[in-house]
Amino acid sequence: MIDAHADVVGSLLRPTGLLEAREALAAGRIAPAAFKAIEDRAVDDAVAIQEDAGLEIVTDGELRRLSFQSQLPEAVAGFGEYDLDAFLWGAWHGDSAAGDVTRRRPPNLGVVHKLERKRHLCAEEFTYLRSRTRRVPKVTLPSPSLWANFWSPKRSLGAYPSLDAYLADVVDILRDEVTELVRLGAAYIQLDAPHYTAMLNPSTSAYYESLGWSGETWLSRGIEMDNAVIGAHPDVTFAFHLCRGNQDSRWLVEGGYESLAAAIFKGIHAHRLMLEYDDSRSGSFEPLRQVPEDKWVVLGLVTTKSGRRETVAELSDRVREASRYFPLDRLAISPQCGFATSILGNRLSAEEQSRKLRVVVETAEAVWG
Repeated sequence: MIDAHADVVGSLLRPTGLLEAREALAAGRIAPAAFKAIEDRAVDDAVAIQEDAGLEIVTDGELRRLSFQSQLPEAVAGFGEYDLDAFLWGAWHGDSAAGDVTRRRPPNLGVVHKLERKRHLCAEEFTYLRSRTRRVPKVTLPSPSLWANFWSPKRSLGAYPSLDAYLADVVDILRDEVTELVRLGAAYIQLDAPHYTAMLNPSTSAYYESLGWSGETWLSRGIEMDNAVIGAHPDVTFAFHLCRGNQDSRWLVEGGYESLAAAIFKGIHAHRLMLEYDDSRSGSFEPLRQVPEDKWVVLGLVTTKSGRRETVAELSDRVREASRYFPLDRLAISPQCGFATSILGNRLSAEEQSRKLRVVVETAEAVWG
């Protein structure tokens, strides 16, 4: 199992050249082969950024994705038309620089026919990453119940008789993806599950309940589906990431883990809990008392939403505070979320991103040696 005390969540800032190349590809101004060469070079740079910071775990920065979750509809037919707002809708809050913004749910969003996989979701990402580093390559997948966001009682009933039937197919696709990643040699896989903490917002909770499941059912059924995706792979470490929304330096909800801890911390079969803890919106460390001692807790103490300069001393104090509630030797540290969970990216520079990765490693070395 992975026992690193310094970790990384997933996404990195997209370089300007990659964003421009993505637009040029969509407009037909460059060929796919030329775009892939640019994309590959961007991934090489992302790996170098993480290795230079001293991380023993690296991702490809999720640079090949529109959003952290977009590889599913990109690889699977049946989701109908979608754009970036399909992954971003909601009432987002920001500081005085970012401001607040509301993105509406696209009116035509919804699965429209039975899901059919066109290709694997992450095989290209993983095999390329594996070939470019000797560090531990980490690959991320979306939690299956997150895909309730693509369910529409008006548009989807012709494809699936119920939300349950639709999500069962999502689970099958993601479980098969895990099996393929393991066959290719993946040893560290993460499920991203921001929808659980989103339910701390009454309006979000009401939306999910309008689809037919109570809040309690969302937790129990959701975790059951997550565990089905994780399956039984004794040589693979699984992480489970919770945050409160992270787009363009904005957030969706606030609140501690108290109402979620018993169900998620004890119920999920993941080995490492990646928990957002970069500011007061995440509440106290006390819910960590409910984490079973066979798991690790990765404290997301370093914010990705701004260029704030965290120090080793400050972060070390926070780690030791958390150790009042969970054993120090099974704690780790990471950024609180990705730096660019979609192509929008957060409002900080590449240099600030690199400094934050370095302070994660430096804090781990100071605390654990």
